[in-house]
Amino acid sequence: MNQRSLTLSWDDPAIARREGSRLSGLEFLQAMIDGRIPRTPMAALLGFQLVEVREGFAAFQCRPAEQHYNPIGVVHGGLACTLLDSAMGCSVYTTLPAGVGYTTLELKVNLVRALTVDTGMTRCEGRILHRGARTATAEGRLLDEAGKLYAHATTTCILFPAAGN
Repeated sequence: MNQRSLTLSWDDPAIARREGSRLSGLEFLQAMIDGRIPRTPMAALLGFQLVEVREGFAAFQCRPAEQHYNPIGVVHGGLACTLLDSAMGCSVYTTLPAGVGYTTLELKVNLVRALTVDTGMTRCEGRILHRGARTATAEGRLLDEAGKLYAHATTTCILFPAAGN
């Protein structure tokens, strides 16, 4: 055996939850990029980071690594799915006022090329397509630094009053 290890640390997720109730989605996500709100424990676990937001758009970066590998020697498709779900959901969140939450209702992912440690830094971009009173749709693309497509997806999110509102 040639065992490796990974050490993780994260901030209390209640900090972000408290801040999220008083900020619009765009303000909340920008505060996360600026470091005023800690990134999520899941982002720390998987090693990805929110890097850009604007109305209707969100982008994350992630460098695939050995800890993401599955038994057949490539990055598990769940990493791509998580990045796409995060980018698309956050693109929806950028359009929401304070006191409105969302969650994924449906997710459709196409994995078109395998990720490996040799892929290098990836960027996952989500763009909103439609926002109504109760649902929103978005699309996402996972690319390498050269712009090569690794996966693409669509989502439907349900919108609701955030907890405590």
